[in-house]
Amino acid sequence: MTMGSTEVQHKAVGKEGTPTFELRLYVAGQTPNSIKALANLKKICEEHLKGQYRIEVIDLLENPQLAKGDRILAVPTLVRKLPPPVKKIIGDLSNTERVLVGLDLRPRYKGRKHL
Repeated sequence: MTMGSTEVQHKAVGKEGTPTFELRLYVAGQTPNSIKALANLKKICEEHLKGQYRIEVIDLLENPQLAKGDRILAVPTLVRKLPPPVKKIIGDLSNTERVLVGLDLRPRYKGRKHL
């Protein structure tokens, strides 16, 4: 697997023909953390966003200037471009619950139901 800058690694579209979630994963080469982050992201998207997402992988070793646009300070970093607001998650995305909360797919706090 090659992680080229701005190379779309996986694309799945919703019913209207456009992705509901546009995700951008910033990496720095094919490090173990970068490869793990992409694999974790694909798994999460297939399980929770099937047919509603697009993943774009940007390798900052090839195009470091692209880090400016999304203010990337660490890699790997996942940026949710759509739907607004923009959200960022730093790390290898191995904590599925944290990623789901970060993407607004799960509520931050699971409250108790009151009778």
